[in-house]
Amino acid sequence: MAQIDLISNEWSDMMFENRNKEYGAYVLRRQTGRRNVISMIAVLLLFAAVMVFMIAKNAYEAYQKEHAVMDQVTELSALTQQKKKEAKVERKEIPVRQEQQQVVEKVKSSVKFTAPVIKKDDEVKPEDELKSQDEIMNSKVAVGALNVVGNDENGEVLKAKEVIATEPVKPKEEENKVFDVVEQMPSYPGGMGALMQYLSSNIKYPAIAEENGIQGRVICTFVVERDGSITDVRIAKSVDPSLDKEAMRVVSKMPKWIPGKQNGSAVRVKYTLPVTFRLQ
Repeated sequence: MAQIDLISNEWSDMMFENRNKEYGAYVLRRQTGRRNVISMIAVLLLFAAVMVFMIAKNAYEAYQKEHAVMDQVTELSALTQQKKKEAKVERKEIPVRQEQQQVVEKVKSSVKFTAPVIKKDDEVKPEDELKSQDEIMNSKVAVGALNVVGNDENGEVLKAKEVIATEPVKPKEEENKVFDVVEQMPSYPGGMGALMQYLSSNIKYPAIAEENGIQGRVICTFVVERDGSITDVRIAKSVDPSLDKEAMRVVSKMPKWIPGKQNGSAVRVKYTLPVTFRLQ
């Protein structure tokens, strides 16, 4: 008896030996092994199907999340590249202030010519004596870089022209001007990856939009000031009032950016940023 396989039908034949085998119990017992095998196979197949479904679902969610971040980075990079291609570098000429040239009729020579005359030492005037190098260095007489040939000993001594280059004073209108494209565009501290991390960590999906299954991409515009602060936040492309309000809230609370620069100076720059809302 110990060697009988319970899956086979031998034990049923043994139990119903010399009995009425047409009775329903005999038929049920003969089919017990088959039913057990089918049940175990069905359970295993169901378990495998559930596992495959869970693995596929997790992989799809990871792909969607990665694709959403890469989509935002690609769009922002495309906007920045397009603005750079359309940029026109403004070159401003620095005005030169130059003194008005004065016409002088009588000019005194800057170099005094003394004809050599042999005299006794006591007859030579002190101002006519030859000066040593030390006396010239300690003298208060100015030594010019140019020699001027005059036409009158009593004329006026000409001065060298003074040319001073001064930077023009920027008017208030230019200081308050908002640029669309500049030589050095403003950037978020840490780069685009840090910006995407800030958005994903601070956005709170509105409950009303989540209940109604509303999702999409809100396009925001704002101005990066000269000190890097964010002002004038607006919605360029709306999806839903609740999503628009949340996007404006998160963008307005961003930390200071690295300001944009034009001709080496910080300027106000308008920036466009897409904020994506996607239900998980």
